[in-house]
Amino acid sequence: MKIGFIGLGIMGESMSENIVKKHNDEVYVFDFVKEKVDLLQSKGAIPCASALELAEKSDVIISMVPKSEHSKQVYTSITPALNSTKTCIDMSTIDPSASVEISKFVKQTGAEFIDAPVVKSKPAAISATLGIYVGGSKEVYDKMKDILLYMGSNIIYMGENGKGLVMKIAHNALVSQIQNGVNETLTLATKNGISVEDYTKAISYGGGQNFYLDGKSKSIAENNFATAFSVENMAKDVDICINLAKECGVNMPGEAVAQEVYHKSLELGYDKEDFCATIKTVRGA
Repeated sequence: MKIGFIGLGIMGESMSENIVKKHNDEVYVFDFVKEKVDLLQSKGAIPCASALELAEKSDVIISMVPKSEHSKQVYTSITPALNSTKTCIDMSTIDPSASVEISKFVKQTGAEFIDAPVVKSKPAAISATLGIYVGGSKEVYDKMKDILLYMGSNIIYMGENGKGLVMKIAHNALVSQIQNGVNETLTLATKNGISVEDYTKAISYGGGQNFYLDGKSKSIAENNFATAFSVENMAKDVDICINLAKECGVNMPGEAVAQEVYHKSLELGYDKEDFCATIKTVRGA
């Protein structure tokens, strides 16, 4: 079974490299940035000049691109190569309604389509310990699970097309609110002379302990905002959540506060920094 991977960014680079390492057949790659393709070629992948060429050569087509419009462009461009022998897996985090729209026109070709967005960031992509939420046919999920296990260690089937993305957006919305709680209370503590290290240790003794603080406290203490997951990408997910909530008639005042922080962070020019850089927005420095 030949696999093609489209999108070799921060996450896609490591995800595709794990497929190359573990899969016993050809792995094709495509990205508009030649250097990204060259790097994966050096790891054993076969470069393609376009997404269409990749789709023509692959049995399974995986995509990992930034936004809804990018996923639509990818699947529109490869439609001529799709047929009943192909399976498409979009691992991008995009608007669930956009993914459902893509699934419909992909399936009209006879091909299969599942959404399989990931949680956690670059270190988990490198170690192949991502969490993966899947939406689509259960039969297709069962067939593709072994390929997903090349990239992740915790995989869960959420339901029909789009449901993997609904879960991913709910997850990241929760993270954004936990993060904002950390940002506000940490700022309060440090303003009163408590160090980041002591704050983190003290929080770990009670019910406030959380994965975000445990993972990011050292970076925050060192003002190290090297990107594992960017402010602009989390801002996109927060915006998707707010739009989805409006569509469903769900009031999310906590997420609206997180959205304000993220929009302000973008205005301040933190878009390419790691999403923990929102602490600078909250503390005003």
